[in-house]
Amino acid sequence: MANTNLQFKTNYVVSSKIEPFYKGGKVQISKDEKYLFCTCGSRVNVLEISTGKIIHCVEHDDQEDITSFALSCDDEMLVTASRALLLKQWDWKQAQCTRSWRAIHTVPVASMTFDSTSTLLATGGCDGTIKLWDVVKQYCTHNLKGSSGVVHLVQFHPDISRLQLFSSSLDCGIRLWDLRSSQCVCVLQSHYSAVTALSFSPDGGTMISSGRDKICTVWDLKTKTAKRTVPVYEAVEGVVLLPENKDFSQIGVTNKDLHFITAGSKGVLRVWEAGTARCVYTQTLTSTVSAEEEEEEKDDDDPRSLTYLLHLPDSSRLATVTAEHNIVLYQLPALTTQQQFVGYSDEVLDVKFLGKEDSHIVVATNSCQLKVFELLTNSCQILYGHTDTVLSLDVFKKGSLFASCAKDKSVRVWQMDSDSGQVTCVAHGSSHANAVGTISCSRIKASFIVSGSQDCTVKVWDLPADLSTSGAEIHQLTARVTEKAHDKDVNSVAVSPNDKLLASGSQDRTAKLWSLAEEGTVGLLGVFKGHRRGVWAVCFSPVDQVLATSSADGTTKLWSLQDFSCLKTFEGHDASVLKVIFVSRGTQLLTSGSDGLVKLWTIKTNECVKTLDAHQDKVWGLHGNRKDDKMVTGSADSNITVWLDVTEVELAEEQAKQEDQILKQQELSNLLHEKKYLKALGLAISLDQPHTVLTVIKAIRQVEESRELLEKTVLKLRVDQKESLLRYCAVWNTNARNCQDAQAVLQVLLTHLPPEELLKYQGARTYLEGLIPYTERHMQRIGKLLQASMFLNYMWQKMRVAGAPSSMDQDEEMDKTPLAQPFFMIDKGKGTGSGDEEKPDGDDGDSGQDEDPNCPVEEEEEEDDEVSVTKKASANNNRGSTKTNGNHHSESEESSEEEDEADQTVKVVKCVPVASAAQCQALAS
Repeated sequence: MANTNLQFKTNYVVSSKIEPFYKGGKVQISKDEKYLFCTCGSRVNVLEISTGKIIHCVEHDDQEDITSFALSCDDEMLVTASRALLLKQWDWKQAQCTRSWRAIHTVPVASMTFDSTSTLLATGGCDGTIKLWDVVKQYCTHNLKGSSGVVHLVQFHPDISRLQLFSSSLDCGIRLWDLRSSQCVCVLQSHYSAVTALSFSPDGGTMISSGRDKICTVWDLKTKTAKRTVPVYEAVEGVVLLPENKDFSQIGVTNKDLHFITAGSKGVLRVWEAGTARCVYTQTLTSTVSAEEEEEEKDDDDPRSLTYLLHLPDSSRLATVTAEHNIVLYQLPALTTQQQFVGYSDEVLDVKFLGKEDSHIVVATNSCQLKVFELLTNSCQILYGHTDTVLSLDVFKKGSLFASCAKDKSVRVWQMDSDSGQVTCVAHGSSHANAVGTISCSRIKASFIVSGSQDCTVKVWDLPADLSTSGAEIHQLTARVTEKAHDKDVNSVAVSPNDKLLASGSQDRTAKLWSLAEEGTVGLLGVFKGHRRGVWAVCFSPVDQVLATSSADGTTKLWSLQDFSCLKTFEGHDASVLKVIFVSRGTQLLTSGSDGLVKLWTIKTNECVKTLDAHQDKVWGLHGNRKDDKMVTGSADSNITVWLDVTEVELAEEQAKQEDQILKQQELSNLLHEKKYLKALGLAISLDQPHTVLTVIKAIRQVEESRELLEKTVLKLRVDQKESLLRYCAVWNTNARNCQDAQAVLQVLLTHLPPEELLKYQGARTYLEGLIPYTERHMQRIGKLLQASMFLNYMWQKMRVAGAPSSMDQDEEMDKTPLAQPFFMIDKGKGTGSGDEEKPDGDDGDSGQDEDPNCPVEEEEEEDDEVSVTKKASANNNRGSTKTNGNHHSESEESSEEEDEADQTVKVVKCVPVASAAQCQALAS
């Protein structure tokens, strides 16, 4: 009974996305400190710091990677340099390129910067030259030569009146250029490796340089000599001088001497006193890594290592960029973490909803870090603890505890604080012999976790009862039981909803069912065999005694837990099915695959209800929230997508649409009854129902003076409605029953609208070209009908004359009766043929009246008879033939020379089509 009122899901739509926006390269913050500019391939993304949202994106049309960029000091201009050796000036707020010019460099530009007046732009090239550009007058002012190799750093002296430019290249020297003379004044030699950053004192008399040779140098710019060399014992990527007039006592600044902050390969910010070369403060990062592991990580490729350090003086903040493309903002003077942004996540390996209301998601990427995003603001926490790539995640029932496992052979349990949202590691265990590839949490309460490893074993780890109330101490977990589960890597484990069963899937193509006894033993219950390749995922149904498995053979299978038989197989993915979960109370499945697709299946019908395509690579992560109205997917294309179930919304929209259609249909009937044809026609066109429009046209053509009424009605339509009408006519004209109505409408359109206006309609040329062959066919049919009707009339008269016993006068009198008129009549007033039924009335062809003006041309069966009659007529009596010339039929008069009676004249009405093939041909060409 629980499923009787259950609504099957039919569709999901993308609710939000977390996409990469920074893949390395330069980072710059606007002077007003509201926006952060960073490169991402061929784009420069503009991140609003307060919200973490990308609000602008500047992209080169040629799709060439941007090698460098610079934002003017007044935040107005953005200039980018690409590998195509083009410099482009942008109005970045409108994402419009205002000017582009060739960089005279022979190789790409490596660095660029503006002066404080935002009028001079310096570009340093990989060819060892520096060029200065006047961006206002738009010409090159200087060409400075003398650097050796790539000029990776250019910076103006903050006092523009000095007109000095500093640069650094591969020779490790700092060149000082006098822009008045365009000469290199001196080369400041102190570093033995690349110079990475320069920072100037407020008075401009002192400069500090940092390098990868693990030293910082304090320079006296008046004497152009090095005052002091400070060994910092790490490769320094950024240096910032601290302001002298602020209190920084929290970070060890106790006097007014010169102090500076360094950022480098160790991943921490350190404060140095320039006069004594002493480190007065070292930042402490939240870490759960042991001392032994820290020693192993002290190499230069530490993911925490910093690549940029930026100062935000107005808000007294620092911004750092890590080697893993994370951007972190710290608040001075305490250096507390304020905001964190993840620029690039690389491959997303797993993703799960987190928090009491599923307000967060936790993401495992191709990294040793875990990332916790708040869905509302996209703000991120970066969790450190694992020392190698995190492979899998799982969340406990309450949503505040979750577990992770990694290539470092360990498992960790993390807890989120319900008030602050901060996540900390509370438990750690490591006894696997190889990488731990999968993990699953207990379902009823947080009592144990199960892990599966590449060492082919499954381990059950008991959790302490006071885990949630523990302090800063990290619990050390020990495995309750270890079981050799498979012959190859264990890819997936899952705990049943009642915590009594365990399922495992392996690369050995099998899935197994295990019992989880309270005594701590694990017993094998059965083996699920049937997949042709490795099993990637296993999942228990929340309501039924079935297990779902997905495999690299492209199939998903449902298995009975009673007899281990395969109940159903779902085929549809073109590649490996990596994840499978149950939704809709166990009545539907969601699967994700290596083809980048997510598919929704209804179990009862084996039908794929919907295929969702939002990823370009393998979808490793798939998880549904507790309310069952959202899901989240993570892919190897570095995108994380949150999907919203819109089944009820679409159903309500469909019902509202049907109700609206019913109301409009009723309104249309009322308008036709009231003979308000203009409103009826407009309403029918708005419904986009060609058959209904045709019904209105037929109704108009059945009233008196239909030609004038149709013309008046059609011409009052809007341009878009006339365009739709032309499209409908092209379809109606293909049917012999409706061709007369189509031709009547075409007559109005072609007569009153100039060709130039008609050809502006979307697809008009195609429609007109389609009208030509059918119009010619209808003309041929009318010609054949005229021939047949003329011959029948002629024979009827001759039969009466030959068999009449009366005198010649009587015969002549009979010839003057209406029977001597043409059998087939054309109504010139309507502009169409009248059909092939006999007309008993006495109107002649010029009267413009017909008994049935709307009678359509006969159907195909009748046409065959008419053609045969015409052939017989032309074979038996050449005197009765009629000539046609494609667009009209000429009148024909034949007199009988062999009879004694008076001349008998057979009269044929001239037929001119309302919209001839020639007219359509002229318009189409």
